Amino acid sequence: MRYLRLLSVFYKYSLLKELEYRVNFISNIFMSVFWVGWGILGVSIFFLHRDSMGDWSFPEVLMVVGLFTLFTGVMEAFLRPNVGAVIEQIRDGTFDFVLTKPINAQFIASLRTIVFWRLADVLIGLSIIVYALGQLHAAPSIGQIAFFVVMLASGAVIVYSIWLMMVSLAFWFVKIDNIAELFYAFYEAGRYPVTIYRGAVRALLTFVVPVAFVTTFPASALLGKIDVTTTLTGFAFAIGLFIASNRFWNFALTHYASASS
Repeated sequence: MRYLRLLSVFYKYSLLKELEYRVNFISNIFMSVFWVGWGILGVSIFFLHRDSMGDWSFPEVLMVVGLFTLFTGVMEAFLRPNVGAVIEQIRDGTFDFVLTKPINAQFIASLRTIVFWRLADVLIGLSIIVYALGQLHAAPSIGQIAFFVVMLASGAVIVYSIWLMMVSLAFWFVKIDNIAELFYAFYEAGRYPVTIYRGAVRALLTFVVPVAFVTTFPASALLGKIDVTTTLTGFAFAIGLFIASNRFWNFALTHYASASS
């Protein structure tokens, strides 16, 4: 409860700071809607010439696009601003103030700031998923919804763990912005079902840069295309990656020289 109260204070401050420039806040939300619409237009153009993308129909691909948009919102709202702040704090030595606070350093470093207007992407993504289900005239069973929730949570943990490991590299390297952009380059492939790729590319997007667990597998769960084994595998993979990222973070902290070296 203490950590939840702290989050409420942090996020209230973030919201008040954003609302100082309300026109900018509203225009950013409008641009989010525009870019999502542009992405859907690109998918629509593809389906003007083909009836399916692999074994995925247009509404099913829309579900993947919705999940892609949802997790883009999560990363841009919660992870990118905090990663940027940590990099700057390590560079100028003010990360000392994070370590000396009576609270878990990983918690405050990775979750302190939120960009509220980016939550519009989360809502848009969920809306696309609901719309796609309506187009399919599908009513997911309780089991499918449960698998979807587990895969969604697993995807969130996987994304968080990857970003935590990326920011941990800042304890050795001066600038790691390019690494984040490299991750986004792979993440862009998750805009479409990973199953349309073949061979090494599919393996890369499933196990090395696990984009499949973030977009394709949650959509497959809601469509009844995966079983309990795949769901549990995704959950176990997420937990394993979280533990590994936490240990890597703690190891990286031992290499922090601080402002006074």
